[in-house]
Amino acid sequence: MGDESRKAVTETMRLERQRATSAIPIFHDLAPDDFELNGFKGIFEPLGQQPSAKGSTGSRGLTRRLSHASVWALFIYAAGAGLTFVTQIVIARLVGVESFGTFTYVFAWITLLSYGSTLGFHVAVLRFVPAYEATNQFPMALGFIHFGSRACITVAFLIAAVGALIVIRWPHHLDPELAISVLIGLATLPLITIYLTGAGVVRAFGGVISALLPERIVRDGFMLTLLGLAVLFTPWRLDATTVMWMLLISSAVAAMITGFSVWRLWPSGLSAAPPTYAFRDWWPSLLPIMIMTFVDVLMNRTAVMLLGKIGFIKGAGIFAVGSNIALLLTLPRVAVSTAFAPAISRLFARKDMTGLQALFARATILSFAGGVALALPLLVFTEPVLRAFGSEFTSGVLIARILVVGQLSAAAVGPQQQLLTMTGHERASAIMMSIAAIINVPGCILGISLDDTVGAAIATSATVVFLSICQAVYIRSRLGIHPGLIWAIRNVREGVMADQRDGKRNYPK
Repeated sequence: MGDESRKAVTETMRLERQRATSAIPIFHDLAPDDFELNGFKGIFEPLGQQPSAKGSTGSRGLTRRLSHASVWALFIYAAGAGLTFVTQIVIARLVGVESFGTFTYVFAWITLLSYGSTLGFHVAVLRFVPAYEATNQFPMALGFIHFGSRACITVAFLIAAVGALIVIRWPHHLDPELAISVLIGLATLPLITIYLTGAGVVRAFGGVISALLPERIVRDGFMLTLLGLAVLFTPWRLDATTVMWMLLISSAVAAMITGFSVWRLWPSGLSAAPPTYAFRDWWPSLLPIMIMTFVDVLMNRTAVMLLGKIGFIKGAGIFAVGSNIALLLTLPRVAVSTAFAPAISRLFARKDMTGLQALFARATILSFAGGVALALPLLVFTEPVLRAFGSEFTSGVLIARILVVGQLSAAAVGPQQQLLTMTGHERASAIMMSIAAIINVPGCILGISLDDTVGAAIATSATVVFLSICQAVYIRSRLGIHPGLIWAIRNVREGVMADQRDGKRNYPK
């Protein structure tokens, strides 16, 4: 017997002894958040400790807890979006439309590179760690966390270094304000990567709120505070460069808080297991997830980057504001995914397709209901909202409405991307998203040539609808799960009727 075989046998025997001597899994030590005080403990109970969706009672209990967690996640996302919205209004008012366009152009590129440098780890950790926990493969969970976090940070620093070298070597190709803003943004890139990957680990450990606060509340809240202090106590003329410095400082604070959350929620039992690495098992999933993450950001930023590339900085700023308004509709879908994703991974690992269908149906209804609640006021009050940024931004009313309709259509089919990722179909999802992103580029170019920013908005929304339809068809054919709002309502109604029949049958006469 070779050394590798002996090690495998030894590891298997050690895990079996661990299971036999402990009735409580290591992840039982996971405390979701300190925010679960006074009655919220059940809401944020770690998903690994929740009952399976098998059986009506277990399904209702699991869905109820996940729905509550989704509501609280949505609250954080909505509060963060409101804070980001106010911050953008303040920036636009203080620096003007040209500098705001420079800021949004640089931020679009830095966001794209930051998500690319995560290598998909911040999403993959939600699939692998809960699945390893469900099958008691704790050394594999620890190895995946160690490998992913180190790889992401290394790649982020390499991208930042190469980008800075290019800007410094050819500075004459860029406007001075744009060049300095890009350099500051590249310095911010590793910090954004750190809090993105750290937030993924925190979510895998059950810390929903702790994962969301640094990026959604702390960063923009601290940035808004710095803007206020600069206006009140400094004689500086604010421009895109100043705002980028504030983004750098705020991102550093968010990264430190995220690191503290990882340390606080780290399960004591997990460190006792020696890390095990399975690169051949991880890379086939990490690569498609990385592509999906990169492409998702690219699709939302393509028009802004193209408008900035052709020198239409003002149009890039106006489109960015309209796009950010429309992206508010993604908040319910993202919030639902935040709570439901680990549960999807566990149900699929247990081959519970009935429970998975029920879970996804409820997730679809929750995401669409939240999307409608946000879309209606946004469509009605688009012009007053844009006027808050400045009179020059009101020309983006039609842009914002077109993008809102596109995002609402995506909400009607539920969090399909998360379903595909958590069930091992990330490669197919990456292919579909890549095709959509490729189509979106010439579509935006054609739209810009025909009708400037409005044409770009039409192309972007059409791409979103096209991608949603492709994902829905694939989910139905490969997973046997009915996507879409109509099927979701029918599934939930049948589940409620079945529960009522069971209740009547079991009710004592």
